[in-house]
This record gives sequence, C-alpha cells and structure tokens, in this order.
Amino acid sequence: MLKRLQIQCFKGWKDTGTIRMAPITLFFGANSSGKSSIGQFLMMLKQTAESQDRKAILYPGGPNSAVQLGSFREMIYQRKLDNKIAFDYEWDSPYKLKFRDTVSQTNYSADTVSFSAIVKGDKESDMLVIEQLDYHLKEKNELVLSITMSPSAKKSGQYEVNASKYSLVRNPGRVWYPSPPVRFYGFPDEVVNYYKNSEFVQDLNLAQEKFFKSICYLGPLRTKTVRLYPWGGITPESVGYSGENTIAALLASKNRKISLGYRRVAKPFEEIIAASLKSMGLIEDFRVKKIAATRQEYEVNVQTKGSNDWVDLPDVGFGISQVLPVLVQCFYAPPGSIILMEQPEIHLHPNAQSALADVMIDVINSRENGVDRNIQLVIETHSEHFLRRLQRRIAEDVVSQERVSAYFANITKTPATLESLQLDLFGNILNWPENFFGDEIGDITGQAKAAMKKRIQQRNEKAGGCE
Repeated sequence: MLKRLQIQCFKGWKDTGTIRMAPITLFFGANSSGKSSIGQFLMMLKQTAESQDRKAILYPGGPNSAVQLGSFREMIYQRKLDNKIAFDYEWDSPYKLKFRDTVSQTNYSADTVSFSAIVKGDKESDMLVIEQLDYHLKEKNELVLSITMSPSAKKSGQYEVNASKYSLVRNPGRVWYPSPPVRFYGFPDEVVNYYKNSEFVQDLNLAQEKFFKSICYLGPLRTKTVRLYPWGGITPESVGYSGENTIAALLASKNRKISLGYRRVAKPFEEIIAASLKSMGLIEDFRVKKIAATRQEYEVNVQTKGSNDWVDLPDVGFGISQVLPVLVQCFYAPPGSIILMEQPEIHLHPNAQSALADVMIDVINSRENGVDRNIQLVIETHSEHFLRRLQRRIAEDVVSQERVSAYFANITKTPATLESLQLDLFGNILNWPENFFGDEIGDITGQAKAAMKKRIQQRNEKAGGCE
C-alpha cells in the first residue's frame, strides 16, 4: 500500500507537498486544477517500469498507453528545462525484503521501502538524466539501511553508489564505475559486479516492479455497452483503462467469492456486483447469461426497480454502464492492488453518488479466502455527495478517519497548492476551503435578494394598478 507521495516540478505542480495516502484517498478541485496530474504521474512511472526500453528514464506514453504526457518540456513545471522533476514515495511491501550481507554475514529485513529520485533534462542531447536516486529500507518504521546512486564526479557517464548503515565492499580489480541507472529506479548489473555484497540491489529493482504492477487505472469515460459480449475464457489483467474488459473480468471471476468485511458471509462475485448496484438504487437484479451452449457469447440483463422484466444493459440508464466497470474493477483487482480512478460517480444521481461511497468502504473492508484484500483507492472526484457520505460514516464509526485522506487542489494561490482536508473524529472538515463546491452561500444570498426585489416590484405594480 502506498503510504506517502510527493511530486515537485511536474506539470502545474511546483510542489505537491507530502501527500498522506490512505486506503481511500480523495482529490478534489476545479477543472484544470492539477488533481489529475497526480494520478498521471503515478501511471507514467508504472508505464516506465513496464517499458521494454530499460534506458528510458521516464516513458511518457504512446498511442495505447493510459497517459500520454508528451516531451519532457511539456511535463516540466512552467516548461523551463532548468527545472528538475523530483519525487518521493513510500510503500509497505506485501512481503518482507530479506537478504544477507555476504561479507559481514549479517541478516537484513525490511517491511517498508522509501524511494526518491531527481530527473533533469540534458539540453545538449535532449536526453533525461538521473541526478540522484535513493532507497531507504525500514523495519517497523526504523531505518535499516540507505543506498544512493548518483553521477560520478570523476568520469562523465558513470555513477557512484554509496550506502549508509551498510558497508559496500569493492571487488578487487574493478577500476571503472557503474553505468547509469536502469529506468528511473534500477541499479544496473555493473553494481553487482563492482561490489562483493550488493546483490540485494536486484531485490530493490524487483520490489519496484512488483509495486507498480499492483497499480491499475480506470479513466473518467467508460466504454459504451453492447448487447453481446464474446468471451473465450481469458482472464484479463484488469477491466481496462476504459472498462472495455469489464464483462470478461466478471465472467473470469465466476468462481471467486468475496465478503464485505470480517465475519461477513462470502458471496459469489456476480452476486456482490449485483448487490452493490442494488444498494445504490440502480437496479433490482443483475445477471450475465450465455446466449447458447454452442456459442461463446454472453448478454448482460438487468431488472430495473419496479419491474419484473429483464432488459439488456444498453436499454437501461447510462449511469449504470458507467459505474459497472468501477464496481467490477474494485472487487476484481488482486489483493494489494492500488486502484486509480477518475470520477467514478460520473452520470450518477446524487443518491447513487452517496451510496457509491458506502460501496468504496465495502471495497477496502473486503476479504477473500478469509484474508483481507488490502485494496487502496485513489479517487479524483467532483462529488460533494460522495464526500458527505464518507463524513457521515466517519462520525458513525463505520470507517475511521485514519482510513480516509482528502486533498483540495487550490489554484487561487500562486503556485498552486495541494491542501489537506483535516477530518476530525466527527467527520467534520476543520479547514473547509472557500468555494469548495461552488459558492453555495453566494447563490442562496443572490436568490434571496432577487426574490425580494421581484416581490417589491410585483407589489409596486399591483399598487399602481389600483390607482
């Protein structure tokens, strides 16, 4: 689970400040306030980690990527190439990192990894350069060791590795320094050859790749529904960036059972999705049905409220088709997943937006095979109703305040700031931003003034008509 994130000099952000990441982390703000950039940055790092080009420091994306960020100049703050993109994040590893110093015969283990890097552009070559990368390994919040890689002051194009609380021992006869890092995070093979006891750096490379594999993304506009869905038994990695694999994911999960919390009954996957839709007031029932025994095609049927008839998914409200990929992704994702979502509430009635917040609480509480799924939700939203329901559930002790983190992108300041919304035990926001969800007081006052003016005008007209 991602615990902390900070981004500097990326797109509209000079500095986001330290973002506390919780099981449910919310980002609010006006259009073009930069809140989407935070998820985009994480997806760019994921794309880089999964890129086949090991020399690409940052991969901004191609035609089929989740995000397409363009050149370094388009990414850098104020488009000034003198600026450097710096970032820092920390995550809890789902498994302990364990290794042995082959020189001192000391055993090491860590449950938390903290990483930071600084990337700059080379004006002469238009290439990106890692100015520094740092790892800090911790066990129960205590520092175990640190290891850093930065350019060598002795020879251009080569790097030096330094460690704290760990003594790296050079192999005899190695007279040259290692080559540049692999992508933005990786130690090259030369580091292992250069030092006798540095094999553990390959574990750090792998830990990064596993971490980014746990991240999945669902965009704000989901694909339209159709009447027939072909499925040949393939298990997709996710529902897709636009929800295009939603029904395939649902079918692939037909043998899975999910419970919505400790000591709650585990139910079939499809039943969980149907119950979630019903709790939001969108349907009465839901099913996925094979159209014929000899065909690999399926139809999705829905019973709407107040009706006993089954209708095809394209024949019901657009909101259902837009939220279905959200629900399936949330329960389909493997344990330990981090799900980035933009506007999961889009096209939903306010009541359904509120109920969606309850479903998200179910998601972070969900269990499978008797074990917590440990799902983390990072949500960009415009929904006041979604937030209000979470505030209520905090007050009711349904979800603790520590499990919810909320931020507001404030563009009224220069540079823009990302302000933490301080939630107390009663669900109150102690530092409610001005015009957070529009100027409600201004609208009420304006309406009252206009109504009074209109009444006076009508009264005067009536009085004038009696003369």
